[in-house]
Amino acid sequence: MNFTEMIIKKKNNGELSSEEIQYFIDGVVKGTIPDYQISAMLMAICINSMSAAETADLTRAMTYSGNTLDLSAIKGIKTDKHSTGGVGDTTTLVLAPLTASLGLPVIKMSGRGLGHTGGTLDKLESIPGFNVNVPMEQAIEQVNDIGIAIMGQTDALDPADKYLYALRDVTGTVESLPLIASSIMSKKLAAGSDAIVLDVKTGSGAFMKNEEDATALAKTMISAGKSMGKSVTALITDMNEPLGLHIGNSLEVIEAIEILKGRREGRLKEVSLALGAEMLVLGGIAKNTQQGISLMEENIHNGKGLEKFRELIEAQGGNVHVTEDYSLFPQPKAKYELRAEKGGYVNSIDCYHIGRASLCTGAGRKTKESPIDYSAGIIMNCRVGDKVEKGSVIAEIYGADMEKCLAAADIIKNAAVISHSRPKERRLVLKTLK
Repeated sequence: MNFTEMIIKKKNNGELSSEEIQYFIDGVVKGTIPDYQISAMLMAICINSMSAAETADLTRAMTYSGNTLDLSAIKGIKTDKHSTGGVGDTTTLVLAPLTASLGLPVIKMSGRGLGHTGGTLDKLESIPGFNVNVPMEQAIEQVNDIGIAIMGQTDALDPADKYLYALRDVTGTVESLPLIASSIMSKKLAAGSDAIVLDVKTGSGAFMKNEEDATALAKTMISAGKSMGKSVTALITDMNEPLGLHIGNSLEVIEAIEILKGRREGRLKEVSLALGAEMLVLGGIAKNTQQGISLMEENIHNGKGLEKFRELIEAQGGNVHVTEDYSLFPQPKAKYELRAEKGGYVNSIDCYHIGRASLCTGAGRKTKESPIDYSAGIIMNCRVGDKVEKGSVIAEIYGADMEKCLAAADIIKNAAVISHSRPKERRLVLKTLK
């Protein structure tokens, strides 16, 4: 095949055949197509998009570009969850132990945080001793033993995505629905799950800023997953303010533990239960989402969800005593309390800027190589719609030194807007797509 002709075909809004897409991905992985031609193809796709058939073919080719996991040794329906990223998004650490405590096998490959969004692996590694580098054979054995394992992604899975993503990042071709959808779904499909629940965020702290774009992305991912015989459900959820009140690695683990102890209500718990309920339905544990939520609530109150989290920590070498003694987590050296400059109602909290503020504390990475401070982060003491008094503490900021805390405080000051009237309440789960 002539790849130059393929680029011209896509530039002229033509539709690539499945054979041409396979040739493209083979060339990416084998190194037989140079970067400048790959970049040209990515730009043509970004400008002209792809049909549903093209996106499905691209997803399939990327999925099988490297190793795929065989989870047949694990009994039951394996159901995975993926979030498109947000701030204070600790749903995995809530729903994974809860669904596993109800008999759903949970084997989850998670990633690290980059930019203003956090990563599940970083959060887990804030637990002293916790090992995320679990070999697949051990993970499968662990799931058959205790029902749950959470570990890092292996380099052998979906090498095409790693290569393409690195190029997209430096060629202005990140914002393309078929490229985003194939990137997400190929990794999930290569990981071997039978069914997938997607949490597609929309709002100031999300990649998709409006509901229309988030819906389009969700539909594209569902179509790609179904084309490969997988059951896929997507929830469109609001990310116009942080999902949890804690932003930062050890802080978010503590908030998840508090939810599992039945001590914390709110947005993080609501979305976690909504996603977990869909997982339980797809996994054949619950007849419907209402029953799924009831079952998880029950396992919060009877302590089985927290006990499953403790089993996970112990199985992967972590100190289980952190669930009772939060002082065992890494401790920050500095703390600053940001106080409201006037009284009124919290009208809005720009989620993206809260994420930026957490970066300033040291809780996140600016590059993949950046070290992170597991003790750093922010505790928000207010939500949109809350009434605050002048001088009340609206945020507690933690970091390695006061300079980092003050830099974060300057951002949060402008991110949290206080007005005289209470804003209209926003729905958290906007829609469910299947």
